[in-house]
Amino acid sequence: MSFEWPWQYRFPPFFTLQPNVDTRQKQLAAWCSLVLTFCRLHKQSSMTVMEAQESPLFNNVKLQRKLPVESIQVVLEELRKKGNLEWLDKNKSSFLIMWRRPEEWGKLIYQWVSKSGQNNSVFTLYELTNGEDTEDEEFHGLDEATLLRALQALQQEHKAEIITVSDGRGVKFF
Repeated sequence: MSFEWPWQYRFPPFFTLQPNVDTRQKQLAAWCSLVLTFCRLHKQSSMTVMEAQESPLFNNVKLQRKLPVESIQVVLEELRKKGNLEWLDKNKSSFLIMWRRPEEWGKLIYQWVSKSGQNNSVFTLYELTNGEDTEDEEFHGLDEATLLRALQALQQEHKAEIITVSDGRGVKFF
């Protein structure tokens, strides 16, 4: 999968939050879409605000334009409101980005379990995200924090139970 920057990324005013409410809403929607697409492609699930500012995501070297930290915070807060971001500290300096919400990940995992006839089976977390059986699945390589949130969502639906196994945590699917 190759990444193509949206047209706005090559437009210098994109790197300055616009004062007009309608324009700003469209701009924030474009930023949110860009962040989710970029992180999904790069399988990036967590970072700090400072790392984000220095990454190509918010720093267009060709244009010599960088979204200011205050504006990055506004974009990230918009993602939080949509359920795609969780702050990892009180200072809001590091975050977990979820290009899929935990419920969506849970649904994908449970579809794989059902499709492969693995109901009533126990898996370690490692097997789910790094095992040979899941190599072709989108959740392969998923970070543990996001995986646990997805499994907790399935647990609330009574489709799975997170358990402790000899070498760490695991999950039993129903």
